[in-house]
This record gives sequence, C-alpha cells and structure tokens, in this order.
Amino acid sequence: MILVGVILLIIGFLTGISILWTIGIILAVVGAVLWILGATGHAIAGRRHYW
Repeated sequence: MILVGVILLIIGFLTGISILWTIGIILAVVGAVLWILGATGHAIAGRRHYW
C-alpha cells in the first residue's frame, strides 16, 4: 500500500493531476499506520500481520 501511494504521488507530481497526489498521500499514510501497528504486535482486523 505504501509503494502504491508513493507511485501515485510521483505520477501525480509529474503530470500535475491533483487527485492522484491526494490519493497517493492517503494510501501512503494508511499504509504507514498499518505497518507501524503490525510491527508493534497489534492485531489488525483479526490478523496479526498487515501483509
């Protein structure tokens, strides 16, 4: 999810399409939060690991 967010950020920046930039930021932030929660051992949606 983080990788997709970063790719959308780059594409949105290069093409000037603001919706891609916004979606990229949201995906990167959500992916980072899920990664941090999974790394600390919290179960997310019944799963021990995010991936």
